Amino acid sequence: MEQQTFLMIASGTIFIAAYILIIIDKLDRTIVALSGASLMVLMRIISQKQAFEEIDFNTIALLISMMVIVMITKRSGLFEYLAIKTVKIAKGEPVKILILLSIITGILSALLDNVTTILLILPLTISIAKDLHLNPVPFIISEIFASNVGGTATLVGDPPNIMIGSSVGLSFLDFLKNDGPIILPMLFLTTYIFVLMYREKLSTKQEYKDKVLQMNEYEAIKDKHLLIKCLVILAATTTGFVLHGTLHLESSTIAISGAVILLFISGLKTEKIFKEVEWKTIFFFAGLFIMVGGIQGSGIIKMLAQGVLDLTQGDLILTTLAILWLSAIASAFVDNIPFVATMIPLIKDMGILSGMNLTPVWWALSLGACLGGNGTIIGASANVIAIGMAEDYGHKITFGKYFKTAFPIMLLTIGISSIYLLLFYLL
Repeated sequence: MEQQTFLMIASGTIFIAAYILIIIDKLDRTIVALSGASLMVLMRIISQKQAFEEIDFNTIALLISMMVIVMITKRSGLFEYLAIKTVKIAKGEPVKILILLSIITGILSALLDNVTTILLILPLTISIAKDLHLNPVPFIISEIFASNVGGTATLVGDPPNIMIGSSVGLSFLDFLKNDGPIILPMLFLTTYIFVLMYREKLSTKQEYKDKVLQMNEYEAIKDKHLLIKCLVILAATTTGFVLHGTLHLESSTIAISGAVILLFISGLKTEKIFKEVEWKTIFFFAGLFIMVGGIQGSGIIKMLAQGVLDLTQGDLILTTLAILWLSAIASAFVDNIPFVATMIPLIKDMGILSGMNLTPVWWALSLGACLGGNGTIIGASANVIAIGMAEDYGHKITFGKYFKTAFPIMLLTIGISSIYLLLFYLL
């Protein structure tokens, strides 16, 4: 018992200290995450073997592979083409562009996954902002939010849904039927809120609009043969993501295959492409996975989850709402993958003991974990990728800046989800 208490105190202290340093933003967050992970191992909170097992290599491989595909695709000129096309459709109006990009991001995140979507959309966004002499940060924050909202709608949109679907036997259509009806209006509502919030910053000179509107988008394509190859691989990879359950292949395996084939047929030098991969972000994830594994192994996450389940005393309404809100708050501050992994067996045991109908509880876990990821810059994989890419382009988004903007809107989405669950599943 004393050993367990020590592990909980030590792991909790390291995690909280690392989190505070990330919030303060005085040190590089990758160094902080790797330092926290190292301390977990050095203090025997987690063994070296367990530390490497805690790293979700499925997620890491997916991220690296999609970065490679995007970096190769960028060389074809596709993103410049889409940037000019988007501006023309929106007639150069920044507000319309934000709406258009956010809705596209949400829809693509449901069909692909939110990380892949961010990797595709962000270069396009930054290109548009540069052409119109706009600060891309409002667009980026809105797109991060849209990617997590949209990803909640389907089985493949966000990792927690894949885990829940696999464990409980829920299909792509099950998620679309149960999460989808609230997600689409939520996507439009949150986009509208961001428009109201950033309206004053979304203005540019007419001369910049005219300059972009006069551009020929077809001239932006630098290599038509490479473009065709990239589009074929992107289409095949996307199809693979949608059918990964039927194919019995992990999404990372599909992404790796796509990246390797594209590297082979593109004729580009591998070392040049690999130099452009967001390695800083990849190592941040590795450190974060190990730290979260430490606090999970010490029993902190399980204790928190079990405490909420004990408080509800088997009441379906209280349990469903408690799981929704706990999942949202926890997923904002702790990676939602290990949290969902902890909650799934607990919820199953609760159902066996109480005979409770668990259907609304599973949808509460899905909505809470996926939407809760919008709360902070490290709440979801898509957030971390977007923040890292923005920083590489010279646009730093701090923890505090993102938190003040996104956390209240995240709470609103959980409030809406509470009403949705009450009306359609609980009352």
